[in-house]
Amino acid sequence: MTADSTPALVKQADAEGPAPAGSPAVRGPRARNTQAYLKYVAAKIFGAAVSLFAVLVTSFFLFRLIPSDPVKQMTGGRPVSAEQLDSLRRQLGLDQPMWQQFTSYVGDALTGDFGTSFQYHAPVVDKITEALPATLLLTGTAYVLYSALGIWLGTRTAWRNGSKSDRFNTALALTLYSVPSFWLGLLLIIVFAVGVGPIPGMFPTGGLESGNESGFAYVLDVAHHMVLPVITLVAVGYAQTLLVMRSSLLDEMGSDYLTTARAKGLRDDTVRRKHAVPNAMLPTFTLMFVNLGHVVAGQILVETVFSWPGLGGLFYQGLSVPDLPLVQALFFVFATAVILANTLADLLYPLLDPRVGR
Repeated sequence: MTADSTPALVKQADAEGPAPAGSPAVRGPRARNTQAYLKYVAAKIFGAAVSLFAVLVTSFFLFRLIPSDPVKQMTGGRPVSAEQLDSLRRQLGLDQPMWQQFTSYVGDALTGDFGTSFQYHAPVVDKITEALPATLLLTGTAYVLYSALGIWLGTRTAWRNGSKSDRFNTALALTLYSVPSFWLGLLLIIVFAVGVGPIPGMFPTGGLESGNESGFAYVLDVAHHMVLPVITLVAVGYAQTLLVMRSSLLDEMGSDYLTTARAKGLRDDTVRRKHAVPNAMLPTFTLMFVNLGHVVAGQILVETVFSWPGLGGLFYQGLSVPDLPLVQALFFVFATAVILANTLADLLYPLLDPRVGR
């Protein structure tokens, strides 16, 4: 570039005027971060939409692999002719070609219509709506308890790494985390519902209510029925949360920023509460959102063991036929709850860690 070219370029820039406000020359870091975050959000939402459609397709074909004929199961033990079986198949739409059943199912599901239950003869959406409050009550209560307990104990055990309480809590959590939830539920029923030796039966063996209470007595009755299934869910859930929180906090304890905080004269509790725990919460935060999806999905085995009238028990009953419209819809609801919870966690992650989404 010659000596005369620079003034010419300057004159040309002056003649063209200032750059537009949205041009890269004047776009600030905040605008770039916002654009990157919007792209991140769009990618996550698109991925969730693709996953939901994949679940919708999978829910149709998965339960048709079960080696059972719904019509014969529904008429089991009763003398029926071949003509009657064919008539029932036509009523249920099972006589149509597979591709036609699939297109009808997808088209109706996209409008929120999952058909009519084979065994209950009622709209599937109505059956799900009836059972959903019981599941939310049980799993929601357990979720709050085991999340709080797991985070609290995980923080204390990690901060006192190697102590007797750390070894005891870690060993107990590993034991409970490895125990099948249905087996633990059966054990609690045998010990505390039926009674063993000097231990009397103190709690109901299952169900949501006794059916003869009202008012505040009804609330106490429901709480009484919830004790054993909630303990079962909390025992397994808190163990998982504790182990994740403990591992995350141990990774942070050797960081330089904690040494700097101590060098400033901050108390050990303050260093843990305001510096170590917030940075160690990210993996636990993800786990909590995954478990949040299970609040809707419920716990099929636990609800079945305790005869809890929720979505899990409804799903188990639907599999026995199989009640295709019911199990397809429940599978879609369960998977949708988990996908949406994971997507929400992904969208909130950049707010906790600015490095994500850039």
